[in-house]
Amino acid sequence: MVPVTLAELDLTGDLARPSRLTVRDLLGWPQHGVGVAFDCATSGVQHHRFTGPRLYDVLSAAGPGFDPARRKDRLRFLIAVTAADGHHALLSWAEIDPDFADAPVLLAVTIDGTRLDGAGPQLVLPQDRCGARYVSGVRAIRVDGGYRARARV
Repeated sequence: MVPVTLAELDLTGDLARPSRLTVRDLLGWPQHGVGVAFDCATSGVQHHRFTGPRLYDVLSAAGPGFDPARRKDRLRFLIAVTAADGHHALLSWAEIDPDFADAPVLLAVTIDGTRLDGAGPQLVLPQDRCGARYVSGVRAIRVDGGYRARARV
């Protein structure tokens, strides 16, 4: 039997605790399940069941660099998700934050009951009708709080 190589995901950016995670590591967070239907441009409507931790929980544990006492400070943070094949998606922190949109975005560790150890986790956005922001084989998530509005003088 050939051993499965575990895919790794790098959490980087404006985080107090950047890290490298595998599907096995992601199983340590509370798991959520969701059945989804999304329209894929190449193969029509797809129906799947995913399980995994919420992206919010994983990124919160990494210590995002905003001031938690200033609720609006987190609104400047962006989340860039990149796959092994180069596919990528961009989200705002407000999309996943319970104080704002509270979207149940998952870092799925299973699809239809099959673990994703070798492929890596999949970004799942149950609220999206189109599957374009579903990112398979996630290899990097970068949290960036670099946007700051400049006062006009």
